[in-house]
Amino acid sequence: MTNPDETPAGSNTPALTVSELSGALKRTLEQNFEHVTVRGELSGFKRAASGHLYFGLKDDKSLIDGIVWRNAAARLSFRPEDGLEVLCTGRVTSYPARSKYQIVVERMEPAGAGALMALLEQRRKALAAEGLFAPERKRPLPWLPERIGVITSPTGAVIRDILHRLADRFPRHVLLWPVAVQGEAAAGQVAQAIRGFNAMTESRPDLLIVARGGGSIEDLWAFNEEIVVRAAAASEIPLISAVGHETDTTLIDFASDRRAPTPTAAAEIAVPVRADLAIQVRDFDRRALAALRRSQAERRNRLQGLARGIVDPRRVLQQHGQRLDDLGDALARALRLNAARGAQRLTAAAGGLRPGLLRQPVRDGRDRVERAGRTLGRDIARLLADSRGRLDATARLLEGFSYRATLARGFAVVRDESGRPLTAAAAITSGQVLKLEFADGAADAVAGTGGGAPARRRSPAPPKARQGDLF
Repeated sequence: MTNPDETPAGSNTPALTVSELSGALKRTLEQNFEHVTVRGELSGFKRAASGHLYFGLKDDKSLIDGIVWRNAAARLSFRPEDGLEVLCTGRVTSYPARSKYQIVVERMEPAGAGALMALLEQRRKALAAEGLFAPERKRPLPWLPERIGVITSPTGAVIRDILHRLADRFPRHVLLWPVAVQGEAAAGQVAQAIRGFNAMTESRPDLLIVARGGGSIEDLWAFNEEIVVRAAAASEIPLISAVGHETDTTLIDFASDRRAPTPTAAAEIAVPVRADLAIQVRDFDRRALAALRRSQAERRNRLQGLARGIVDPRRVLQQHGQRLDDLGDALARALRLNAARGAQRLTAAAGGLRPGLLRQPVRDGRDRVERAGRTLGRDIARLLADSRGRLDATARLLEGFSYRATLARGFAVVRDESGRPLTAAAAITSGQVLKLEFADGAADAVAGTGGGAPARRRSPAPPKARQGDLF
């Protein structure tokens, strides 16, 4: 309320407080701009912990603050980002605490499909540059999964179509992870479902299906969000994306291991037709049995052909058996005859023998053996003496040719540090350490160009070699 006493002198305009003026401006703005639609580019977008969205809406000349309350933000079909051109519908009001006017947005949508497509293409290129869409990252799908995880809305027709198609083709155990498939919360729920299935340790699915029915680009925008694409690319479980109709394309299609044109087609890709498998198995069984019969017939014919060229082994055995019987009879007769002849010769020889007849030959044989033994002993002793003499002569000759005999006559052997003999003066360098071997020991020396004699160090003489006694 204004105070008349505070009216300036000479003026009919009452004085207003700041709150009164701010309230009047607020009412004026809301009455005149109660429902407006503004086109502009998002700038400085941020999400508060309360769920409210704050941003600036600008063009090439002006900027107006904007706000989306939490309940309206939950109904958005896409995730706002800086630089995105949008159409905002709401009311203009003011914020008296800061003397600023702003638009309270009740509905926000991209400014035409072109803006979303440009954003989509920009995001696709960025993610592709990271290798998230590379073909080598894609995993093969299991031929017949035991469990299939489905990520979709629990109330839509999509889950019913998938279950119906799986029941028709090959019934499998299905695990449903219910999520929102549209709106701002959809992207986070889908990404969390993919990560949740991968984190399971018991009853983990062998295959995942992310599915949603058709819709506009705004309706499907959750499946273009970066959080969903990264979750699909990081999934260890093979994943089929079935978002929208055949003409709809989202970024999750590029990151998934297989894209299905529809959710029903995803079920068809996931499992084979059991009836077709049964027919195929029966056909394989029939073909295997026919092949076995043909193989047996071919081998039987081949065996019969080979048998015609072979003599009956029973006949061969019969002939050999008969010959064996003949040889057995002949052997028995020969043994009896030989024994009889031996007995006759023994009897005849025994009749000519007299007592004492063998004593003299035995004595003569013993004498001859003793004489031969004595002769052999003398020959061995003479042979040993001759061998010892030749060995002694050879040892003396070897000692005469030994280099130690040369050393004993006053010579020396010159060696290098490694012990190799040096036989020429050209092989010796100035300052080289030499080893000199004499008859009575060894000494070290240093080669020089002249002057005093090098230092010598005697070492004990090696023990003289001694020829051992061979015997």
